Amino acid sequence: MSDRTFMVVAHTGRDSVTTTLTAIAERCAAAGVALRLVDHDLYDSGHPDQTPDVESIDPDVLRRTGADVEVTDPRTVSAAGCELVIVLGGDGTFLRAAELAYPSSVPLMGINLGHIGFLAEAESHRLDDVLDLLISGRYRVEDRMVLDVEVRDPGAESPRVRTWALNEVVIQNKSKSGVLELVTEVDGRPVSAFGADGLLVATPTGSTAYAFSAGGPVMWPDLEAILVVPSNAHALFARPMVTSPRSRVAVEIHRGGRDGVALCDGRRVIDMPAGSRIEVFRAQRSLRWVRIGSEPFADRLVTKFSLPVTGWRGRS
Repeated sequence: MSDRTFMVVAHTGRDSVTTTLTAIAERCAAAGVALRLVDHDLYDSGHPDQTPDVESIDPDVLRRTGADVEVTDPRTVSAAGCELVIVLGGDGTFLRAAELAYPSSVPLMGINLGHIGFLAEAESHRLDDVLDLLISGRYRVEDRMVLDVEVRDPGAESPRVRTWALNEVVIQNKSKSGVLELVTEVDGRPVSAFGADGLLVATPTGSTAYAFSAGGPVMWPDLEAILVVPSNAHALFARPMVTSPRSRVAVEIHRGGRDGVALCDGRRVIDMPAGSRIEVFRAQRSLRWVRIGSEPFADRLVTKFSLPVTGWRGRS
């Protein structure tokens, strides 16, 4: 029995994933590293504690490589005892894997098999180099800010729901028609009331995701701050705000208005009836993020978003 275990969360169903999984199994078998596998397709409903009805990973295929392979149910304790979690897929798969890694404080690293893959640390063509670094322990772990989320029903003192978000929490109109009447609050003081399609509260990591599409600024991931971005607001003052990481951001839905819904990382869905309140603040615990390179964040922006840099001469 190996004293080292890597968890792998894979978006299966494509030849590239099967090939990549087999390559990982072969390398881990040679190095005496055990594998624990989770298929994100088994918990695509957004409830990681739901036991899957089917198993779409055939462990025997990977065991033929000599690897010590275990297939586990996708639960919030699935990553406990693992050294790290490797994600094979795009950003959606990464956020699903974070639901398993975060509760056990296990470091997480993405290998992009999707399209943009902004959250991934490496591309699939670098798989051999990545495995060399992971197996030899030549990687470092950084902390990424996470948001705690509490939802209170009208008049309730205690939260009905407590959860978290790595990228963002989105408050939006449940019916998709008309506007949602919102009041924003920062550190116990009202800031602005307006009608909108919704509002996002994001981390620096999430600033390049939904918040970016809604008109928010790009924030470097080592920055500690909370980003508030209204979505299609009908108001004179409804611009994005960057608050202190120590701030507590609250959003209330007008009692006489429409019902809303909150989505954390597009995964965890919370009903917010008219008159309810959501409070968002920095979590005490960060998500642990595996780094294997030293690429500047500016270079990542240029590469992932295909930004034009023609004419740059740099320092003379």
